[in-house]
Amino acid sequence: MREDVESLDIRDVTANWVNAEVLSRQIDDRIKALADLSDTPLFFGRLDYLHAPGADQAEGADGERFYIGRRHVHDHDGDPMVIDWRAPVSQPFYRASKKDPLDIALRRRFGYTGGDLTAYEDEHLSDPAEDARTSKLLQREIERPRVGPMRDIVATIQPEQDEIVRSGLGGTVCVQGGPGTGKTAVGLHRVAYLLYAHRERLARTGTLVIGPNRSFLHYIEQVLPALGELSVRQATVDDLVAGSVEVLGTDDAAAAIIKGDARMAQVLRRAVYAHVTMPTEQVVVVRGSRRWRVPAYELEDIVRELLDRGIRYGAAREALPQRIAHAVLVQMERSGEAPDDRVQDAVARNSAVKAAVKAVWPPVDPAKLVLRLLTDADFLAVHSDGILTEDERKTILWARPVRSVKAAKWAPADAVLIDETTDLVQRTHSLGHVVLDEAQDLSPMQYRAVGRRCTTGSATVLGDLAQGTTPWATRSWDEALAHLGKTEGVIEELTAGFRVPTDVITYASRLLPHIAPGLTPVASVRENPGFFALRPVTGTAEVVAACEELLAHEGSTGLISADARIPELAEALTAAGLGHLAPGEETTAETRLTLVPASLAKGLEYDYVVLDEPQAVVDGEPDERTGLRRLYVTLTRAVSGLIVTHASELPAQLT
Repeated sequence: MREDVESLDIRDVTANWVNAEVLSRQIDDRIKALADLSDTPLFFGRLDYLHAPGADQAEGADGERFYIGRRHVHDHDGDPMVIDWRAPVSQPFYRASKKDPLDIALRRRFGYTGGDLTAYEDEHLSDPAEDARTSKLLQREIERPRVGPMRDIVATIQPEQDEIVRSGLGGTVCVQGGPGTGKTAVGLHRVAYLLYAHRERLARTGTLVIGPNRSFLHYIEQVLPALGELSVRQATVDDLVAGSVEVLGTDDAAAAIIKGDARMAQVLRRAVYAHVTMPTEQVVVVRGSRRWRVPAYELEDIVRELLDRGIRYGAAREALPQRIAHAVLVQMERSGEAPDDRVQDAVARNSAVKAAVKAVWPPVDPAKLVLRLLTDADFLAVHSDGILTEDERKTILWARPVRSVKAAKWAPADAVLIDETTDLVQRTHSLGHVVLDEAQDLSPMQYRAVGRRCTTGSATVLGDLAQGTTPWATRSWDEALAHLGKTEGVIEELTAGFRVPTDVITYASRLLPHIAPGLTPVASVRENPGFFALRPVTGTAEVVAACEELLAHEGSTGLISADARIPELAEALTAAGLGHLAPGEETTAETRLTLVPASLAKGLEYDYVVLDEPQAVVDGEPDERTGLRRLYVTLTRAVSGLIVTHASELPAQLT
């Protein structure tokens, strides 16, 4: 298929050089999408239908056989050899069961080792003599060692996951899922499905995946390209709001909580529209020998009408000179003249009209406005009156005045405020679909920033309330969807754990009553209970020894620790001759150990994990609840085994 595309000759099929460039670009993208993946098989399943799909079963039409794979594959004649997993005819591969066979006689799963076909397994779903059983190949694929970046799960998608993946483009879906339930994979595969089902629409409007940090994005970045989808942009929330200012500073938790509060949107709106003042003088437009006057009361009516319409500040400012010019044209017509649109445009550009607009509706620079709010106590007090308390105002005010926008040390929460202000002035471009992962950690103002990117589109929101590790972490998904502007969103819950072994998730779930009471604990469906051990230690040498023990197994190993202990552990690993990577760097056959600060562990997974000093992880956060949530995250990164090493006492909530 790739050779066919590479051999295309477009010299005589394009009308001009522009069309030739566009077509050449499309061909290049197609060639990239058809790249070989040596260890990724083209098909992983087979479906034998009892009757041809779409045929009337009463007619007794013979069944058909389909091979199911990551991509559509056809032969030289264009006949399909492998059916894309997203096609409707592939759906029974994920949904069919002994109770509801969906007209499937046989479902076959293929097993691979390093890209080579090594096994297959059959289920005769319509045969009453055969009992339902757990797929060994499915279990083996789920438990396969993790080396390198995250991979797709098209061979192992479960019915409840498939239902979310194939939900329509028009609605927003929020997925609450505990550790190892596959929520990130479900979100990415939903993007792939939507691009398959609505390709033209999403090609026009665009798609975006938002992750918590760069390490996480690097970890997931190969999933969609492996499925042939190359057009999906990936970013963090900080990337979204990075614009006119450079973020170099940080806030303490108290200031960040207030700046991230949804009430700040009201403060900013007040501050922006406070620039509008009612006109007190008439506008006199001179054209030739005639003078045309628009009285102050008429100008005030125009200004109030624009304010009442609730349109963006900048759009209203652009409309104001045209409204004034229209008032002048009405007078011209009454006097017997016949002005056209060119005359109205000329009047709108008249110096008197420009001066009036500048006085009544002056331009607003979002960064300068936010800077003034954070440095001018009186200005902040006026526009936050009745919204923020005096103590809250003092908390977010900067201690020292700043000369200019460029001289300010902006914090991440400040950039979000500037983004909100920018949207008040000029509408933010909306995409067709946005996936927001690890959403529980966002502040209300960050949710609003993401929501602005999908006002006319839909969203997939992924997260776990128990893993909220910021002081402003959301308390409920209904609240999060409201800030996102998607109150109609449907909330789904995934409770079957495919990644974390039974013994590990059972131990970690001891924290749930303290960090997220009411959440359903994850129930591991893994047949292998995994390896789990608690080890008192006296120093870093024993932590290093635990890493060496786990590296004797196949797969990746992660050493996770409180951020403050990372330098000491890095030194100990180096002294012991153990090479190690930073989060986001790809593991290799030679280097399979990653040293992970607890603050970056979210979303990552390793075959084996050594968790160093749980109490230090808790103590590294500004409050106990956030610390326990961070600990819950670090306890649930292992796929096959976990060793917890501790010189200090374990947190009481675990014992």
